[in-house]
Amino acid sequence: MEYAIICLTAFGASLLTFFSGFGLGTILTPVMIIFFPAQEAIALTGIVHLLNNIFKLVLVGKETDKHVASRFGIPAIIGSFIGAYLLVYLSQNLFHYEYQFMGKTMEITFIKLLVATLMILFALFEILPWLKSLQFNSNYLSLGGLISGFFGGLSGNQGALRSAFLLRYGLTKEAYIATGVVIACMIDVTRLSIYFTASASYDYWENDLLLIMAVLSAFSGAFIGNKLLKKITLNFVQTLASIMIVALALLLALGVI
Repeated sequence: MEYAIICLTAFGASLLTFFSGFGLGTILTPVMIIFFPAQEAIALTGIVHLLNNIFKLVLVGKETDKHVASRFGIPAIIGSFIGAYLLVYLSQNLFHYEYQFMGKTMEITFIKLLVATLMILFALFEILPWLKSLQFNSNYLSLGGLISGFFGGLSGNQGALRSAFLLRYGLTKEAYIATGVVIACMIDVTRLSIYFTASASYDYWENDLLLIMAVLSAFSGAFIGNKLLKKITLNFVQTLASIMIVALALLLALGVI
């Protein structure tokens, strides 16, 4: 059952994120957390996220705006490094709380609360009109990379902020998607290297079949997304996905999942 849920989520989220520039990590992370501890779930999602972005590079990489990618991406690497180290620290420290509900033990940890808060924050970027249309001055592009990378390293959620900054540049749809993919790859490589170093005792590859199936599902979503690129609008789908993210985040914060 967990394979089916994770693969369907990876497929749907990958299809969404192909157009929006974000969504795979935001949607897949809470589903992974249902079946794995928070830090491992973020790392496993990161593997799927990185490999899917590499696949998307093959599809649209030639449209990348190299100037924007470097100006945004280099600070993003620094931010991702800091955020990933903070995640490792927080996962090993601070409070842990349990309570009983309907005969089951619910567990609340600081890292779950943090990830849940960030999930709600990034979902609001697609629900609230004033956040959905938020754009930043192009002079703050490097700062945007630093902030986006930090949240990417901390929770795996960095696309919404990245999109808010990149939209200011007036890139074509193809260049916007391709440039976002390049930057996401830079952040993913950085944060995954920290996750793996800090949790060397955890065998991520014991879930190799699940990872392979999730990655192939994400590839399928990206492939179909590329075919539909000129035909689809996403306002309704993005809003629906954001509502689901908030619901999952609340369950996570309450220790239900």
